[in-house]
Amino acid sequence: MIRQIVYLGDQVLRRKCSAVEEVTQEIRELATDMLETMVAADGIGIAAPQVGIAVQLAVVDVRGDVEQGGLFRVDGRDADPDEWMPLVFINPELDLVGEIEFGVEGCLSIPDVRAEVERPTRVGARLQLLDGRNIHIEADGLLARALQHEVDHLQGILFIDRLSTAAKLRVKREIKKASRNW
Repeated sequence: MIRQIVYLGDQVLRRKCSAVEEVTQEIRELATDMLETMVAADGIGIAAPQVGIAVQLAVVDVRGDVEQGGLFRVDGRDADPDEWMPLVFINPELDLVGEIEFGVEGCLSIPDVRAEVERPTRVGARLQLLDGRNIHIEADGLLARALQHEVDHLQGILFIDRLSTAAKLRVKREIKKASRNW
């Protein structure tokens, strides 16, 4: 079922999400709904608060993206990211590594607004999958950026919070204009 995406201004986007203590049928259904919602919105990631639920659950799918990067390891072994996508995970912990670079980001909860966001180029991530497995992944490129973006959502942080003061002023005008269509 496609769920309604909540937009900037909804307080759930600013809440630190609760850990998922148990993977229930309700959590599995939420994950399925989030996947359908993300695909319908033409996104590459979505976090539970973006559909109004403040739990640590997110989905990322960079399948087929030529900019996804060259590094993808699962539990220390090289892996094919396409075989792991969509990546549905709960209770993530990130280790940010690598050089810092700017990259353009947008957000399903702030439609039609894009900005250059500074983030580390690589991540290590401890993730729990819905089947109960705990994995450690290492990634760079678009997948690393998408993981950081979605994990930020689980902490009540939006990409616009990571902008410079000048960029925030520019984006504020864009948000005002774009929000008329929300």
